[in-house]
Amino acid sequence: MQEYAIIVAGGSGNRMKSDIPKQFLKINGLPILMHTINAFRNYSDALKIILILPDDQMVFWKQLCAEHSFNTTYTLIAGGDSRFASVKNGLNSIQDQDGLVAVHDGVRPVISKEIIAASFVKAAEQGSAVTSVSLKDSIRKLEESGKNLALDRSAFQLIQTPQTFRLAWMQNAFAADYNDRFTDCASVLEAAGYPIHLIPGAYENIKITTPEDLRWAEIYL
Repeated sequence: MQEYAIIVAGGSGNRMKSDIPKQFLKINGLPILMHTINAFRNYSDALKIILILPDDQMVFWKQLCAEHSFNTTYTLIAGGDSRFASVKNGLNSIQDQDGLVAVHDGVRPVISKEIIAASFVKAAEQGSAVTSVSLKDSIRKLEESGKNLALDRSAFQLIQTPQTFRLAWMQNAFAADYNDRFTDCASVLEAAGYPIHLIPGAYENIKITTPEDLRWAEIYL
C-alpha cells in the first residue's frame, strides 16, 4: 500500500518576532522545514512526500534549497487560504484512491521515525492514527461569566501531528465545504463520520511557534 506524507508549511514569523517565516528559520545551520522533510525521508525512500507552501514563498524556498544543496525528492504544491484548503490541494495532487496519507506540520522537525512508522501501521489497521500526548499540567475551564473551574486533565489529550488516515477517507472528508470547526485533519474526518484513533506522541515533538521553541528544538535535534 503506497504511503504519502503531506507536509504543510504556511506559517509566518509574527509570534517568532521574525521577518522570515518560521519554517525557514535555521536550527543547527539548516532551515526547520528541511529538518522536517529529512525526518520523513529517513523513514522511507518509498514514501511520496508532498510539500505545501504559500505561493509567495516558493522563490525563497528554492533559493534556500540551492544554498543548502537540498536535493531530497518531493512534490511542491501551492497552498490555499486556510490549512483546510492547503491539505485539500495536496490531496488533489494524488492520483490514487488506495493508500495511506500522513499530514504533518512543517514546523515540527523533531518527529521520530518510530512515531511515523506507528502512525502508518495504525492507519493501515484501523483507518486513522492521530498522534497525541497526555497533559502535564492542571487545567481550568474559563466560563463566560468570568468564573473558572477545574477539569480532570486525564480526560484530555494534546493533539500533535502526524495525523494519518486511509487515503479514501481523507478524499471523501475533504470534499466537504470548509467549516470553522475544522482545526486539524482529525476534526475534518470526525465531521465526516470517521472514527479517530489516538496513538502515543512525544513531548519533544513540539510545534515551533515562539523563540523558546527554537532553543528546545535545537537541543532535541
